[in-house]
Amino acid sequence: MKIEYFRDTDTALLEFSDQVVAETREISENVYVDLDADGNLVSMTVEHAAERAKLPEVDVEEMAAP
Repeated sequence: MKIEYFRDTDTALLEFSDQVVAETREISENVYVDLDADGNLVSMTVEHAAERAKLPEVDVEEMAAP
């Protein structure tokens, strides 16, 4: 997974795979997801990210299986 934050536009791009984007869907006014031809998640764009997702601060926590 790759996260890019563009401070000049306050936009975050979360990339989950390197598949070709076949469709973009608007989830809410400022959140969009890109899907491949099979409907799998490729990436997510969050506009106004500093306000909505507290970016550029990012915490990652790995959860162990029970």
